[in-house]
Amino acid sequence: MIPIKNESAWRGTSDCRNCGIRDMVLFADLNEQDFNSIHAPIDDLIYQPGQTLYQASDTAVGIFTLRKGMLKLVRVTEDGRERVVRVLVPGDVVGLEALATGRYDSQAIALSEVLLCRIPLEVIQQLGSNSPRLHRKLMEKWQSALKLADDWLADLNFGTARQRVQHFIRKMYEISDDGTATLFARDDMGAMMDLKLETVSREVTALVRAGVIEPIDKHGRHYRVISPDLLNG
Repeated sequence: MIPIKNESAWRGTSDCRNCGIRDMVLFADLNEQDFNSIHAPIDDLIYQPGQTLYQASDTAVGIFTLRKGMLKLVRVTEDGRERVVRVLVPGDVVGLEALATGRYDSQAIALSEVLLCRIPLEVIQQLGSNSPRLHRKLMEKWQSALKLADDWLADLNFGTARQRVQHFIRKMYEISDDGTATLFARDDMGAMMDLKLETVSREVTALVRAGVIEPIDKHGRHYRVISPDLLNG
């Protein structure tokens, strides 16, 4: 079962027809007849930073569309180390692998407050069988997720420590639409890039001193990007 936390806010049934990011997620191409065929509830859920949506190998009862905030997908290596394999942003679909395997491949953890729609597997299976529109969208999302995962690992796990940190900040800058980059706890960043916490802190500090980025908050999580061209590694 998906471990829905008691402290998560239950918002009731989603109004998918009027979703503000509908064009970004699975139901963009569905028509009225498709919506009328949905009988199982699609619910809105809120998770706070650090809360777990599901664990690796959990039996899946649904997939999620991310409407607000950011999530990390974590896997544990054979030697017991945690590796962040991808960061998800609004518009991404979480747990797509469950459609093929019935289980989740990674642990999904909220990096910020997140708002998600939980879509029961039976809804996806029903619509996927009856709606070529949804089937096409699912295939597009699946292909996009695979490409992003490959790009993420390629950019963040090769090169010098400085290049990896630059690539990460560049990615977070490109996600943003206000010229800033939201970073995470240094141990999270280290797990993404296979670097030690101290190394990540040193490289971020070096970029601040060089005037490439400028801290906005007191916690070292939010930065204004002054010279994005210098983040190309």
